[in-house]
Amino acid sequence: MKRCHRPDLYSWALYDEARDVDFNGYLWVRPEGNIAFDPMPMTPHHRAHLDRLGGLAWIVVTNSDHTRAAWELANQTGAKIAAPRGESTSWPWPVHRWLDEGDCLVPGLRTFALEGSKTPGELALLLEERTLITGDLVRAHVAGALMMLPPDKTPNRAAAFASVARLAALPDVEAVLVGDGWPVFSGGGALLRALAAPAP
Repeated sequence: MKRCHRPDLYSWALYDEARDVDFNGYLWVRPEGNIAFDPMPMTPHHRAHLDRLGGLAWIVVTNSDHTRAAWELANQTGAKIAAPRGESTSWPWPVHRWLDEGDCLVPGLRTFALEGSKTPGELALLLEERTLITGDLVRAHVAGALMMLPPDKTPNRAAAFASVARLAALPDVEAVLVGDGWPVFSGGGALLRALAAPAP
């Protein structure tokens, strides 16, 4: 796994040929138990690295289109799974904690439930006020810029823009770690505000 902008954050990815972007998983290493976000399948090298870093306590899945390797990794590591409360009636396997707006799975990790995306209640996670982790709605198919899911993937476009505007209003965001595409390690708040700005 690759170290990110903080020494306690790591990422790993698989390249998606259909979209020509990376699909990313992230790991937050913490003394109280590590947390993975939208984990991709792991190579033996990744798994050995994860074990050296202390394994997993939790896996957070931002939406049902990002289940990826979560169930497999939970079975391998014994990690608990957290997922969006908005999808609790249709989730494909057991969940230990449903997350909704304002929830804190652990200290320093605040939950936002987004509206208007392709799945109900999609999660974004704010890590210690400065790092935002997103699933599908906010992505980055071009380095140095953020984008939203296209209109055909956002059934309520006005609600989707309102969700992005809420994220853009967070005052201290510096990094935006997207599930799909290029992570942004600096200037992420300004890019979110540009994304949320109404078209001229």
